[in-house]
Amino acid sequence: MATPYLEDDNGKYIASTQRPDGTWRKPRKVRDGYTPQEEVPVYENKFVKFFKVKSDLPPGMSAPESQEQKPPGDSDTAGLSKAAKRNMKRKEKRKQQQEDGDGDGDVDSVSDAVENVSISEDANEKTPTSTSNPPNPPDDSGASAERAKKLKNLKKKLRQAEDLQQKVDSGEIDEVTKDQKEKLSRVETLRDEILQLERES
Repeated sequence: MATPYLEDDNGKYIASTQRPDGTWRKPRKVRDGYTPQEEVPVYENKFVKFFKVKSDLPPGMSAPESQEQKPPGDSDTAGLSKAAKRNMKRKEKRKQQQEDGDGDGDVDSVSDAVENVSISEDANEKTPTSTSNPPNPPDDSGASAERAKKLKNLKKKLRQAEDLQQKVDSGEIDEVTKDQKEKLSRVETLRDEILQLERES
């Protein structure tokens, strides 16, 4: 907003204005070439100016040249990763097969599903004291989740107690502490609890 200047015999001046509290400001003289503070352009350093005019293309490349350098048909896959390009090719194949009416679209969807399947190792196979019972199917109820958690903890304690027993038998541990004695004495009760929980589930 331009500040209104008034002129008289003494030169240009800014008229007196009223403050919010009701008092008046004095009129101010203005020299030739004066720019009020609110009209002074904001300073921008060279980096700010550079990023305002910077394009999204790599340095040295202009938009029309990039269109000419690309081979035909590759314009839509230029910025994609290998996996994304492979997925696009699969989609195009599916579309073509659906248009042809071959009915092989189901095979592609099944093969894609098989590729995305990951095989996880069963935790029971890793433990040396695993039982011959197959793992239980996952149940959504809270009681079975609690049972599974308790069973896992008991197996861990049993494994630790058996490792401790092996160390004592081999002579690695000379003196057994009070806590270690308690662990060793609980081996049979832990096995009984594990068997009971496995029967319940």
